[in-house]
Amino acid sequence: MKNLKNYNIKNKKILFRADLNVPVVDGLIKDTARIKAIQSSIEILISNKNKIFLMAHFGRPKGEVLDQYSLNFILPSLKEILNLDKVYFLKNFDQDSIEKTVNEMQNGNLCLVENIRFFKEEENIDLNFAKKISSSFDVYVNDAFSASHRNHTSITGFPKFLPAVAGNHMIKEINSINSFLNNAKKPNMAIVGGSKISTKIQLLSNLIEQFNVVVIGGAMANTFLLANNYNVGNSLVEKDLIQKANNIQLKAKKLNCELILPTDALCGKNLQDKDPVLRKIDEILPEEMILDIGDSSTKFINNKIINSKMVLWNGPVGAFEFKPYDKATNAIANIIKVNAKKLNINTIAGGGDTVSAIKNTNAEEGFSYISNAGGAFLEWLEGNESPGVKSLKENNLT
Repeated sequence: MKNLKNYNIKNKKILFRADLNVPVVDGLIKDTARIKAIQSSIEILISNKNKIFLMAHFGRPKGEVLDQYSLNFILPSLKEILNLDKVYFLKNFDQDSIEKTVNEMQNGNLCLVENIRFFKEEENIDLNFAKKISSSFDVYVNDAFSASHRNHTSITGFPKFLPAVAGNHMIKEINSINSFLNNAKKPNMAIVGGSKISTKIQLLSNLIEQFNVVVIGGAMANTFLLANNYNVGNSLVEKDLIQKANNIQLKAKKLNCELILPTDALCGKNLQDKDPVLRKIDEILPEEMILDIGDSSTKFINNKIINSKMVLWNGPVGAFEFKPYDKATNAIANIIKVNAKKLNINTIAGGGDTVSAIKNTNAEEGFSYISNAGGAFLEWLEGNESPGVKSLKENNLT
C-alpha cells in the first residue's frame, strides 16, 4: 500500500479525502481531533509544494444542498490548526470550477471542497463522475480511516482512476489496531456497549473467539437479559434477536469465554428521570427502564480490568449522555485512567460515543490508543477489511 513515506509526491494536484465530520454544539466545534488527525499529512504535502483539494462530509444531507450541513464553518479551524493564512473554498465540484481554482492557487495552497455529500454522485458510487473529476488531479490521498467503511465515490471511486496513497493517520489507525489485535496477552477483556445488539452481532461473535472476558453493557445488554428470562420492564430491547443473543452465549460457553452481563442496574421511568432507583436485575418493575449498570456490576467489571493485561472498549455501558446515567461509564474510564500505566495494561478504545465518554472524564492518558473511527473501527474488529483500505491496497496506478 502506497503511503506518504514510500511514494514521493511533489508539485502535484492532490485530491485528499479527510473525515471532518466533527461534533458541533450550538454552532461550535466541540472536538477538533479529526482536523488534527490530518495535520501531519497536510503539512508534508504543503511542504512538497502540492496543491491540495480537501474532500470531506458533514452530516447526512443525502445529495441535497442544505445550509446547515455546509463545511464553510470549518474554515477558521482549518486555518488555525494547520497554521495557514488562507484556505480556498470550492462550492461547485465540477471540472471547470476545479480548473479555475487550481489556476488561482499557488503551490503549497489548500482548498476545502464543499460537503461531498451535497453531490448525489457521492453515495451512488458514480464512476463516470469519479473519472471526470479525477482527470483534474494527479494523485488521490485517503487519510479518512473513520470513513473508509463506506463504499462511496470519494472512498472507492477515485482510486480507480488515480494513484492512491494512504495518509499518515490512516496508517497510524491500521497499525495501532492491528498491533493490539495481533499481540494478544492473556488474560484480556473486551467491553462492548451501545444501544443495539443488531449492530454488533458480528463483533461480539469475533471478540468471543479472541478474548477471555467479554462485558456486555448499554441497552444491548437488555436483549441478553430478556433471553435469560429476566423482566427488563420498559427497557429498550430487540425481541427479534433473542435467539441470536442465545447463540452468542452458547458460543461463549463453548469457547470458555466469560460473558459478563449486569447483575444490578440504575433504573428510571425515562431518560429525563433524575431520581433513579438502584435495583438487582431480577427486581426491575414493569414501568422502569434499565438506563445504566449498577454499582455491584461496575465494581465487578473494574476488578476484571485491573486483573487484565489487555482491555478493548467500544461503547458506553449506560445512557451516558443523560446524567446520572453516565456513572458506570465514567467509573470504567477512571479505573482505566488510574491503573493502565501503573499495571502495564494495554488499552484501546474506539467509537464516537466511547471517545466522548473518555474525554468527558479526562481519561485519555489511560489508553494506549484511542481511535476516532466508529463504524470503521467496528468493521476492523469484526475481521473485515474496509472498502477504502482495500481500494488503497489494490491500487497499482503510478
